[in-house]
Amino acid sequence: MKIRIGYEIVYDCPQPTPMLLTLGVHYTRVSDVIIPDYLMTEPSIPINAYRDTFGNWCSRIVAPKGRLRLFADGLVRDSGVPDRLISQAKQTPVEYLPDETLVFLLGSRYCETDRMTEIAWQLFENAPTGWARVQAICDYVNRHIEFGYQHARRTKTAWEAYQDRTGVCRDFAHLAITFCRCMNIPARYCTGYLGDMGMPPPYGPMDFAGWFEAYLDGQWYTFDARNNIPRIGRVLIARGRDAADVPISCTFGPNTLQSFMVRTEEVAE
Repeated sequence: MKIRIGYEIVYDCPQPTPMLLTLGVHYTRVSDVIIPDYLMTEPSIPINAYRDTFGNWCSRIVAPKGRLRLFADGLVRDSGVPDRLISQAKQTPVEYLPDETLVFLLGSRYCETDRMTEIAWQLFENAPTGWARVQAICDYVNRHIEFGYQHARRTKTAWEAYQDRTGVCRDFAHLAITFCRCMNIPARYCTGYLGDMGMPPPYGPMDFAGWFEAYLDGQWYTFDARNNIPRIGRVLIARGRDAADVPISCTFGPNTLQSFMVRTEEVAE
């Protein structure tokens, strides 16, 4: 299948404002790109690209005073196969985990393992290890949090989502990641496109999506506590410890977000 992806984000800045942007398709999907989702700006301004410490493609700009439109329109090829479900995947003991996975066991900005460890063990100590334990965590988080865009708050942490029992996809991911780390399972945050392909209507407004990956049996596997079923058409943008590592935009000055639109839809062959 082919998936059209893109966005249009409009800012108004009262003065020239530096920005970091994480909006491009992840390098692991480069072989699937048919039409690149190049970042374009109106008015035209210089763009400098770099890789962050997690290997994500990022861009640096200085937004001019006034209105700035950021937009992209790309096309990617996708297998159309749902997320993998490997129920026999085992949990790797901490002492045998690869060095590069250890950072995803630690607490981070939105994932307060120190506050959640006792709760996690009370909830999941008796769950089977490995895939079944991660799935038990997803099941719990999916039941525990009520989804709603009105509950979005950029400062909300996993602890606060647990207490409030409300949130958006990133809050589901943060709470599940935190529980996984508390149970000694490396987990990392993912952001990207996830359309409604294969799902029955009605469809909500499109947005960038948040999910997570857990390290089991020597591999990273996709989990989605918000939807909690295998989905098709995920297009990864970036990975990190939590949403603080992979913001769509990070601005260094005052600004007003005037409009925000995300597109991800199947295109007929």
